[in-house]
Amino acid sequence: MDFKRWQQKMFFYLTTLCLQKFIKEDVPDLPDETPENESFLVIEAWKHSDFLCRNYILSGLEDNLYNVYSGVETSKELWNALEKKYKTEDAGMKKFVAAKFLDYKMVDSKSVITQVQELQVIIHDLLVEGLVINEAFQVAAIIEKLPPLWKDFKNYLKHKRKEMSLEDLIVRLRIEEDNKAAEREEAVEIQQ
Repeated sequence: MDFKRWQQKMFFYLTTLCLQKFIKEDVPDLPDETPENESFLVIEAWKHSDFLCRNYILSGLEDNLYNVYSGVETSKELWNALEKKYKTEDAGMKKFVAAKFLDYKMVDSKSVITQVQELQVIIHDLLVEGLVINEAFQVAAIIEKLPPLWKDFKNYLKHKRKEMSLEDLIVRLRIEEDNKAAEREEAVEIQQ
């Protein structure tokens, strides 16, 4: 689904196993003067480590992809084949993530903080795709996307003179959400 994320996680995993070099290297080419027994040992050690690396990568794939790529000979070939196939598919991700951000609408039936966190994930995805969104724009976008019942608070935030950081906005939203919850509880208690 998200090849870049999978690739980063897999690279980290291979690095912790000291196998990451096999996604870039071919079988070592040893000088002719290398003794035959030493040459055999070096190549067999490389093949063994490459086998491990290739199978760690394969085991990180979904079952249907495992079957497609299990015949690939080396880790490097496997890594390159996956990059060629899925990095090109990621090319359309910028448009997809931008549309997801622009279409995102907050609703009254869900916690505002939860929705802000969902929006932050989308913003992170935009940044990963290389789209630059400064903090002031992020703050303005979140304020603009507040749900209908937050209209008064939204207007209050829009008319503040001092620029607010994303962190400050989230703190204010959390406080306002807690206040709204307390008001609802009071209203319920009064009705009873």
